[in-house]
Amino acid sequence: MRKLSCILILFLVSWSCKEKDSATQEIETEELVFNYQKMPKRVPINPKAASVIEEWEEFNTLTASFDVLYKARNNEDLILAIDDLIEKEGLLAKSEYPTIFDEFQIKSRQRVLKTYLLKVKSNILDHRETTAPVIEMLEAYNAFRKQFNVIMNSQLDTKLILDEG
Repeated sequence: MRKLSCILILFLVSWSCKEKDSATQEIETEELVFNYQKMPKRVPINPKAASVIEEWEEFNTLTASFDVLYKARNNEDLILAIDDLIEKEGLLAKSEYPTIFDEFQIKSRQRVLKTYLLKVKSNILDHRETTAPVIEMLEAYNAFRKQFNVIMNSQLDTKLILDEG
C-alpha cells in the first residue's frame, strides 16, 4: 500500500510540473506587440537652427533613421530601426559639431538619447514590452531637437554684456 501511495504522489508531482512548464512556454511564445500609434510627433527645428544643421551630415543621417523608426509597424521593423539608430548615433557622437552647437547642453541630451536607444534594444532582446521605452526614447529625441531651438533663440552678445559693466 505504501509503495502505491508513493508512486501515486510521484505521478501527481511530475504531472503538475509538466503543466507549469507548458504554461511558461505559452507565455514565452506570446509575442509582444509594438504599438506604433502612441509615438509622439517630432518637434520642429526653427529655421535659424535648421540652416546650421542642414550642413551637419551626421545629424541628417540620424534624422533619416528616425524617419524609418516612425514607419515601423511591428517588432521586426523596430529591431532594424533601433540597430540603425544606434549606429548613426555613434557616428554623430564622433562627428565634428557645428561651432554653435558644440555645447554640453547638446551633448548631454544626445547621451540621454543613446541611453534610451540602448534601453529599447535591451527590451527587444529580452522580449519585453517596447512601446513605453520607445515613447521615452522619442521624448529624449524631441528634447535633443528642442535644445537646438533654445540655443539659437538665446544667443547673447558677450560684447554688449561686458561693455555695460
